[in-house]
Amino acid sequence: MIHTDICIIGAGPVGLFAVFEAGLLKMRCHLIDVLPQIGGQLSEIYPKKPIYDIPGFPEVLAQDLVDNLKKQIDPFKPTFTLGERVETLAKKEDGTFEIKTSDESIISCKTVVIAGGLGCFEPRKPEIEKLEKYEGKGVYYMVKDPERFRDKKIIIAGGGDSALDWTIFLSNVASEVTLVHRNESFRGAPDSAEKVFELAKAGKIKLLLNTHLKELKGDNVLESATVIGKDKEVSELKTDYLIPLFGLSPKLGPIAEWGLNIDKNAIEVNTFDYSTNIPGVFAIGDINTYPGKLKLILCGFHEAALMAQSAFKYVYPDQKLSFKYTTVNGVNAF
Repeated sequence: MIHTDICIIGAGPVGLFAVFEAGLLKMRCHLIDVLPQIGGQLSEIYPKKPIYDIPGFPEVLAQDLVDNLKKQIDPFKPTFTLGERVETLAKKEDGTFEIKTSDESIISCKTVVIAGGLGCFEPRKPEIEKLEKYEGKGVYYMVKDPERFRDKKIIIAGGGDSALDWTIFLSNVASEVTLVHRNESFRGAPDSAEKVFELAKAGKIKLLLNTHLKELKGDNVLESATVIGKDKEVSELKTDYLIPLFGLSPKLGPIAEWGLNIDKNAIEVNTFDYSTNIPGVFAIGDINTYPGKLKLILCGFHEAALMAQSAFKYVYPDQKLSFKYTTVNGVNAF
């Protein structure tokens, strides 16, 4: 059995930053993740994806952010159980929690932090006949290695942040990028949308709005995609790759059976400290929900900071959280 102060379920960026905030308050953390490595979606789905909304970084690749977070928490010596799914959560008579995983690992802790992102997820697929035929043969739902698309013709389908960001990034990698979106406006960040429009005006990408994917063609591999425009005009686009980016379909898995208040596959929390309806259990990052919720990494960092302040009372119930200042060579310091 593993004993720790805080058990963090999910080793994505928010879970990793929670280790840092807990470590500042002298709390030990153990992290569990179903994936075989830390980093969550950033490492598993788009390690080379540029991220633009992390304070202090005009642009940072997803995996680089994970690597930096790991360096930041190394001094606090967190421990990990990777490649295992959390199955059960039980509260003991002494107030501690016992967590069991799919491989029968047992973790005993004083408080639990659920930072599972979107939970168990799978890509939302467009309704195109014979789509599965080309999966892995020209159709990819994520970009793990942008170099795969070097000097190739690609079609990106979607209107969210991922579609916009990859269109911008791959415009400098692929020989031809076509962005297909079924509406006139985008759901992603306005700044990213503006950059996409500028690329289209400059002739660096092809932008097809009010356009739907209809059919894929090719013998053994993808060779072209048929699209239908607003005026019902049918066009056939030669391409080497199709990247549909319609988001992820989240599933909470066993977490849904733990007695937590759930709303549309997300855990309801109190925004004072991101506590759940179970005392001693917190939820931070994309897995939680509350009025005004924004699913941004930086919001998850904020939630982790406030969570740690309240988690302290479960780990050290007889101590008060306080900071004392001393003077070192005439300078105030902790």
